[in-house]
Amino acid sequence: MTKRQWGLWVPGLILLACVAGTACQIELAPAASKQASAQDAPAAREERGLVIENDSELPATHPQAPYEFRFHAHGRVSSLHWKVEKGTLPTGMKLEDDGLLHGKAEHVGEFQFTVSVTDGGRDRAVQKGFVLRVTSALSLTWKAGAHVNGNRIEGSAQVSNTTPDDVDLTFVAYAVPPNGRATAIGYQHFVLRPGTQAVELPFGETLPYGRYKVHLDAVGEVAPKKVIYREHLDTPGALQVTVGP
Repeated sequence: MTKRQWGLWVPGLILLACVAGTACQIELAPAASKQASAQDAPAAREERGLVIENDSELPATHPQAPYEFRFHAHGRVSSLHWKVEKGTLPTGMKLEDDGLLHGKAEHVGEFQFTVSVTDGGRDRAVQKGFVLRVTSALSLTWKAGAHVNGNRIEGSAQVSNTTPDDVDLTFVAYAVPPNGRATAIGYQHFVLRPGTQAVELPFGETLPYGRYKVHLDAVGEVAPKKVIYREHLDTPGALQVTVGP
């Protein structure tokens, strides 16, 4: 009669080996799967390497508004060094070596640029493209275009505040003849609240016979930030008042 041999395997703990009629032998078994996982983790992190974390579309800003944004990267790094590889930042803004983008954009526009970051300790570098939109803080558009009504020139514009701030707004409309002696045909001064959309600004005045171009100016001030926004509209051509002296 042959002896029967049997065993019990408990992963990561012990191996029981028994032969019928004899004492069981106990052997320690290595936790192979856990050891492999622990050994693979650093390699996996190393393969991922240096990664720029920020989204490609940056928070928007407005002309002359203070702006600060910091770029971040992760990976097994020591010191990081940032710079613009290609494209153009808005005039008035700068990217520092430590990843801080700051300044005051001077003009409206959509700016596309590529940023690189270098790991100083390993001399590795990665790049990523970004978009920064500089939008008008005040949006001034025609509502009822300037037109002649008898011996009057009248119409209306509309203004919106896209900033998070109260804007102290001054609106002036002028009728300007060929000799340049402008006549005010509209004026308003009030606080335009954050996020206010399409506030109507009517204008109109009786004028002498003649030809006039209409100019609209909207000036908004945010005193706590020492910021001033300006928007302007013109009629494409002169308007003829045919009634009057």
